[in-house]
Amino acid sequence: MEPINHTAVSEFLLLGLTEDPALQPLIFSLFLSMYLVTILGNLLIILAVSSDAHLHTPMYFFLSNLSLTDICVSTTTIPKTLVNIQVHTQSISYTGCLSQLCFVLIFGGLENCLLAVMAYDRYVAICHPLRYMVIMNPRLCVLLVLLCLLVTTVNALLHTLMVLRLSFCSALEIPHFFCELTQVITLSCSDTLINNLLVFWGTSLFAGVPLSGIIFSYARIVSSILRIPSVGGRYKAFSTCGSHLSVVSLFYGTGFGVYMSSAVSDSSIKNVVASMMYMVVPQMLNPFIYSLRNREMKGALGHLFTGWPSSL
Repeated sequence: MEPINHTAVSEFLLLGLTEDPALQPLIFSLFLSMYLVTILGNLLIILAVSSDAHLHTPMYFFLSNLSLTDICVSTTTIPKTLVNIQVHTQSISYTGCLSQLCFVLIFGGLENCLLAVMAYDRYVAICHPLRYMVIMNPRLCVLLVLLCLLVTTVNALLHTLMVLRLSFCSALEIPHFFCELTQVITLSCSDTLINNLLVFWGTSLFAGVPLSGIIFSYARIVSSILRIPSVGGRYKAFSTCGSHLSVVSLFYGTGFGVYMSSAVSDSSIKNVVASMMYMVVPQMLNPFIYSLRNREMKGALGHLFTGWPSSL
């Protein structure tokens, strides 16, 4: 295949889930419904937290930021897919592809970091309850979110700049519904050793460090809960982190599924479906997990819809 300098590349082709024209309306309806549910659900979480004074706490501050991040992740990938299906094209511009790649890395990494910060918040609340408001003061909460955003932005820009140095082959087809970093690197005719090493270390850092922090936090949380003498006290303590633990399980469970799918299967369709489960499904289900398992959130949502004060 003939190498093409990046300055000569005008567009990539996103092959999506399937090229069968008969299935395109079904895929369009699926993506549109999932996107609307994601936007509506996460917006309701943000509105409920901002409108209810009872929820102006560190835990719900981080939750509202997680919901905003979920909206950004979905908006980065799904609208372009919907537009391509509607206008019967598979193209995405070179600039658009790199921009999408960069924002996916920013918001995907930010969601990962926020889950670790939320685990630390639950650790402080359960293991150090008397010092909770002193440790998790508003200044620290804002700094933690800004630090997460800064780290993920630097990581995303580094990966994007490294892609800019690559030359690409004449076949510019991406077997995906969005510009995924490893898929773009695979299309290159240049030496991609540095890019692949950067992907390996970046993935290890942004998956390993937050996951290790979450595991450590919950190990200490479980240890503290087991020392509570009453069964009711144990249940009440665990219920404060049950929703977060469910979201963490969903996020890392689907992420592990994507990794296993790409490792054991050469089917591009299976890999795309697995990635959709990671990039779309958790963002859609997170609001339901927090609203259905959290009494305070149920009360705030009831107040948002009916106008009656929430009984917390």
